[in-house]
Order: sequence, then structure tokens, then C-alpha cells
Amino acid sequence: MEAARLKILIVDDEPDICQTLADILEDEGYQVQTAGSAAAAEEFLRDQMVDLVLLDIWMPGEDGITLLRRWADAGLEQPVVMMSGHATIETAVQATKLGAYDFVEKPLSLDKTLLTVAHALEASRLQRENRDLRAQTGWVERPSGDSPAIRQFREQLTRVAAVDSWALLLGEAGSGKEVAARYLHRQSRRAQGPFVDLRAAAIARPNVATELFGNETQGKLIRGRLEVAHGGTLFIDEIADMDLETQARLFSALQEKRIIRVGGSTPVPVDVRVIAGSAHDLSQAVQNGQFRSDLYYRLSALPLRVPPLAARTADIPVLIEEFVRFYGARDGLPGRRFAPDSMDVLNHYPWPGNVRELQNLVERLLILAEGPEISAAEIEGALGLDNRMALANSNFDEDDFGGTLKRARERFERAFLEYHLARNDWNIARTAEIVGLERTHLYRKLKNLSIALKGERRVGEDGEEED
Repeated sequence: MEAARLKILIVDDEPDICQTLADILEDEGYQVQTAGSAAAAEEFLRDQMVDLVLLDIWMPGEDGITLLRRWADAGLEQPVVMMSGHATIETAVQATKLGAYDFVEKPLSLDKTLLTVAHALEASRLQRENRDLRAQTGWVERPSGDSPAIRQFREQLTRVAAVDSWALLLGEAGSGKEVAARYLHRQSRRAQGPFVDLRAAAIARPNVATELFGNETQGKLIRGRLEVAHGGTLFIDEIADMDLETQARLFSALQEKRIIRVGGSTPVPVDVRVIAGSAHDLSQAVQNGQFRSDLYYRLSALPLRVPPLAARTADIPVLIEEFVRFYGARDGLPGRRFAPDSMDVLNHYPWPGNVRELQNLVERLLILAEGPEISAAEIEGALGLDNRMALANSNFDEDDFGGTLKRARERFERAFLEYHLARNDWNIARTAEIVGLERTHLYRKLKNLSIALKGERRVGEDGEEED
């Protein structure tokens, strides 16, 4: 585990031990602070986060066991390694029960101490990663698939990960902005630090500031997401849902690399990379006075657009395989095959809910479907694509069902192609991939159906020219 960003606090009343340990640990690349008493340690930890504490048991005033017990009652935020030259086995067991990672005896063996510190930090990192994984539903390691759209997007993420600038992920709801943010974090120099997310839309606006900056009231300290993400990455989903005052405070805090908790007065240093996500047009929000221009221009220096699922339907089989594997491992659901004709239904569905909708569909089908194979009919039923609903949601009326089958097919093909062209900003290559046609074949279809490219004029069904 890279030690360059990791901070250790030594709590011991013997200055010589503090200095010797600090010198050794700094030579190993750690940042080291010292405190000569429990009270000094408490004061230090109010204003700064550390990655590990080396805590002496026997100190004047409050001893290390009493201090550890209070930390345990408040919820340990970092691993603690106890030190003592006069401890009994009973004391060591007590410290372990209170949450101490390990115990080292004085006089300290520097090799053993360094090894214990490295193991404690690595165990803490793994615990944090496991908590993150358990907290996520359907977690995947990266934006999955091999379509041109997703390959290009992954390449963009890799390039942006190489720098430490803020980034902005734009995309429809459910398209995978959080997965992209986590991938960006893991590819960056901050990969060994924490990844913390804040879903602004899910928090009442008056509470967003407390969630971000923390709180100090009546002697109780609550650390905010910015402080917890120190040395790592903070992903703020739907950042446009923050009020203007919180936006201003966020911009100032990140510019100055320090925060002041709500109700507090002491600046707390923070070193965080921010990745923001939004399904909204932030430039329009700036024009409407709903989003601060300084925050927008800082974020939009590196804008990345997450492709919607409808623009990469070739990735659906890969995504299905991942979700089947995930629900099998997490919930013990039996794996099921998707029949060949079922994939045709999935490829032509517009996916308004994107990857999240596909994931929910797979979970529902694994639970409810009967037999080892999932049919097209089961998928149509789960998506509500029976004939009555299709008719109710279409733009056709009874008159449209007159005439020949050929005429009806032409009407449908026109509506189908115009829908996908509009959804893909009239990009012929992307539309051809989605609808399953060669580009030259698509051009012929458009000509035969009198569908003009964007900006051209075409002849309508009544023979008049249309804009």
C-alpha cells in the first residue's frame, strides 16, 4: 500500500519514543504527528483525519485504554495499535476487544512495529473497500461492454484519471455515472484513498451542507463527506440539486483546500478530488441562475458524457451476464439463459431507465421466470410490451390500421427510424449500429421512406415539402 499520503498519529508521553518513532516512520514515507497526552490527541483529531494511531497505554492523566474505550463508543474511524512496556495479557485482550488492531511491546522492535503498521493500514483499506462493495447494489468494476461508444468512453476515463482535476460526468439517469466515477478513482493516483459518494438529490436541501462539511454542535463532532474523503475522491451525484449557498461554500472550500464544519470555527485541511454527476444541462442551469457559473466552469473543464444504453445495445449481453453472475453470488439466484429471440426484444427496446432498468429487469426475471431459459414473451411481459400497451403508447389511431400491410410497415419503419435518429442526434453511424443495419442500407431506407437528414428538407406524405 502506498504510504505517501498516509498520516499516523503517535500518542505517548515520552518525547524520546515519539521522536524516534516519528523519524523511522517518516523515513518510510508516512506523514507523522505526535501528541503527549490523551487530551492532546483528542484535540488533534477534532481538526484532522489520520489513517492510524499508535497509542501508549500508560500515560499521566487519562490512560490509553480509557481513551480507546471512548473512541470505541463513538465508533472507531481509524485502526489503533497499542504500545506498552508493562502490559499484562489481560490488558492486551481488553484492548483487542475495544477494537485495537494489534499490540506491540516496549522496548519497541522497529521492524515489528513497521510491519504491524503496514498490516493495520492494509487491513483498514480492505475493510473500507468491503464496506463500499456491500453498500452498492449491482456493483461492477468498470463501464462494461465492447461497443464503440463504451470503448471510447473508457479511453476518455483513462486519460482523465491521469490528472487530478475535477471532472463532470453527464448522462441520463441510470446510465452508470457512479460506476464511471469509481472506475476513474481506481485508475487515478488517489486509488489507495477513500471513495465517498453524496447523492444530493436524496438529501433534503437544508441538510446538504451538514452532509458535505460536517457539524460541531454541543460538543458533538460529525465529520462530513469532504473530510471523510480526504486523500481520495468525492463523487457528488446530481450536483445541480444543491442550493446556491452550498455551491458557493463547496467551491470556496475546494479552492482553499480547507473546510469549516457547520457550527464550527476552526479550518480543517482537506485534499479531495471532486467528480460531479448530472443528468441536467448545467449550462442552461447557469443561464437560469440555478447553478453558480464559477463552479460550473471549474467542473466543465473535463466534461465526460456517459453514453445511454440505447446507444450501445451491443453491450446488453455482457451486462446481462454480469448481472446474472452478481445476483447468483449475492442472493443465490439460479442462472438462466436468455433465448435468442429474447435478445431481439431487448435490442429494440428504447431503455428510458438505461443500465439500471436492465439490471432491475434481470433481477426480476431471475426471481420470477420459470425454467432454465427466459423467453421473449417473458421479457415482453416484464417490460409491459403487450399489444394493448404498445397501442396505448403509440401515436397511431384507428385510421392508421387501414390500408395494406406494406403501407402499415412503412409507417412503422418511418416512426421507428425517426425516433432513433432523433435520440442519437441524427448520427447515422450510431443509429445504424443501434437498429442493426449497415450504414449504406440505412441510407437507402431513409431515401425510400423520404426521411431527410437533419437540416435537409423532405417530402411529406401529402406531397408538400417540410422543414
